[in-house]
Amino acid sequence: MLAPVRSWAGPPTHASPNVHHLPKRCKRAGRPSRVPDVSGVSTTSGPLRLGSRGTALVPSALSRRLAAEPPHEARRAFQLARSRFLASDRIDMGQLAVELGVDRTSLFRWVGNRDALLSEVLWSLAAPTLDHADAETTASGPDRVVTLLSSFVSLMIDAPYFREFLRREPSRALRLLTTKDSAIQRRYIAVTRSLLEEEVAAGRLASPLPLDDLAYVLVRLSESFTYADLITGEEPSGARAAAAFSFVLGPTRTEQLT
Repeated sequence: MLAPVRSWAGPPTHASPNVHHLPKRCKRAGRPSRVPDVSGVSTTSGPLRLGSRGTALVPSALSRRLAAEPPHEARRAFQLARSRFLASDRIDMGQLAVELGVDRTSLFRWVGNRDALLSEVLWSLAAPTLDHADAETTASGPDRVVTLLSSFVSLMIDAPYFREFLRREPSRALRLLTTKDSAIQRRYIAVTRSLLEEEVAAGRLASPLPLDDLAYVLVRLSESFTYADLITGEEPSGARAAAAFSFVLGPTRTEQLT
């Protein structure tokens, strides 16, 4: 099993720019996947791993540049910014421009503003963490959802460079991670909905709520326990998140309906 920090340090995952329809099945044997059509995009290059679906379903201008072939100059700027983030350093646009040997105008034309760049860096670390959590989960139905999301919350809490970002820029972090100001929350909701839909399609989960609503509730719970120190002053807790997920998903157990 990968250590939490290494699971967050995986390579950036961005969808191919040639996107048309989402795969009908996941690589996970026996788990059909009817990924929701959140934005009308997907990939023809093969099944998407769980974390990669977020970018495919909710792309941004920068994510499209990062996926472009031949490589766009934005990729070089993104990789440098990502390495700075992993080193627990502040991403400074002026310093990045100097290190890249370009002016700030060129840098902003490549990657957008600082929030846009930070958002893609954050998601590039979240995506492989979701993949790791999914790979480590052997459960199915509501238990799969609880285990996967709880593991994701715990890995986020344990990543030192992520916690350093929250400590250094708490207001910006909450705005980018938990509001519509960036694609991160919308991607997390889209990924969670696709996870729920897999289990529904397999007959292992039956939601009394529309899946969009259930995915939103689960993501908000995830955020509440991941950023508890910033929101309420309490300690973040993966265990408490797991208890909350289990409570919410209790009515979705199909055995209760037979």
